[in-house]
Amino acid sequence: MMKKKLFASIAIAMTALTATAQNPIVQTWYTSDPAPMVSGDRIYVYTGHDEDGADFFWMNEWRIYSSADMVNWTDHGTPLSLNSFSWADDRAWAAQCIERNGKFYWYVCAHSKLSGGMAIGVAVGDTPTGPFHDAIGKPLFENGSWDHIDPTVFIDNDGQAWLFWGNPNIYYVKLNPDMISLADEVRTIDQTVESFGAPNPKARQRGEKYKDTYTEGPWILRRDVFPLNKKGKPAKKAQALYYLLYAAGGVPEHIAYSTAPSFEGPWTYRGEIMPLEDTKSFTNHCGVADFKGHSYFFYHTGKLPGGGGFGRSAAIEEFQYNADGTFPIIHHTDEGVQPIATFNPYERVQAETMAFSRGVKTEQNNQIGVYVCDIHNGDYIKLRNVDFGEQGAATFTARAASGLHGGQIEIHTDSLKGQVIGHLDIPETGGWEQWQTVSAQLSQRPTGIHDLFFAFKGMKGSKLFNIDWWEMKQ
Repeated sequence: MMKKKLFASIAIAMTALTATAQNPIVQTWYTSDPAPMVSGDRIYVYTGHDEDGADFFWMNEWRIYSSADMVNWTDHGTPLSLNSFSWADDRAWAAQCIERNGKFYWYVCAHSKLSGGMAIGVAVGDTPTGPFHDAIGKPLFENGSWDHIDPTVFIDNDGQAWLFWGNPNIYYVKLNPDMISLADEVRTIDQTVESFGAPNPKARQRGEKYKDTYTEGPWILRRDVFPLNKKGKPAKKAQALYYLLYAAGGVPEHIAYSTAPSFEGPWTYRGEIMPLEDTKSFTNHCGVADFKGHSYFFYHTGKLPGGGGFGRSAAIEEFQYNADGTFPIIHHTDEGVQPIATFNPYERVQAETMAFSRGVKTEQNNQIGVYVCDIHNGDYIKLRNVDFGEQGAATFTARAASGLHGGQIEIHTDSLKGQVIGHLDIPETGGWEQWQTVSAQLSQRPTGIHDLFFAFKGMKGSKLFNIDWWEMKQ
């Protein structure tokens, strides 16, 4: 009886989320500590992975997702894990990737079996999704301390790359142009009430109520802003403003920030960005990116069913900077962001591209990459803002595999209760990775822009089939 009640409550929660939800942006896995990066015409988000059912930060690998429209996200799987680093044995915590000279450098932190503390490492790849490998075969920095977590990286306009990290201290260092070696000694930022709301951790007085306290999860960036004069009018000449965003306040965490005229300071505390709210997670971790003329704030919550402080998921809010370059207050929402482009169904679409889903998971192998799995009766996948054009779609094709009974994809527009435009029967194919391409004529030809739903039907309780890709034709 308790199990039935649990499943019923999860179904109700997911149904409520899907009415308007875009947050969290991934529902197949828990995706903590999101770090966005724009490359070409896509935005990529590099995340951690909280294991299902964890009672601590059980994290063994990192994941990548990407989008061209901010709502339909493609799962690129796990191109980097603890196994990628011979020196690492635990705690694949927060990380960030950056592009330089056609290479992609992914800065991670993990527990080092060499020093017994946390360490900063770096992997390199030729594309935003890899493959990645350990760039130097050893930590980029470690000294046996547990402070060395949550690296964030930035390349300034003069070409100088900077790396920041740390909890509860803030460390920073210049990187050489090769991005895999240190150009200088590692230094610590002096925390004061003026710079971060409180003095350095060792100088804080028990029982003293400070304006704020730096905790962890730094994110660095630079913007050229037009500061306001005493009359509230913007200056005629832009000035560089450097930002350090971070999780603050201890546990539970909110997001605050400080600014400076250079990455070497002096820093000035500027206040909260995302206040303490009921996100179902006692930690938070942010990242910021501008993409196609929009500014986005990435963070995580524990709001997926079964989630919480050790089951966190990436979420996004759109925002606009204030006229003087400061951040507005950003509140978390379930609705998330709006699409900034339409989605084309007339090219092969990886099945792991979705705006929202219920019940399904993703897996990967070396032959075909990532695919959708764990599909049961009543599960579904949603895509947003799909443009069927003036002529509309005539056929639907999918590559699927089933080791048992197979099942059916029922195709709807606009909602799960919307118009049924077709069905695709998936047969038993001889194995869960024995792939077969199946096609069907659509019974209706939708035109214009609609949300698209794939509702999965079949024998109750059984795993039905896996999907590799799908496409429509006119």
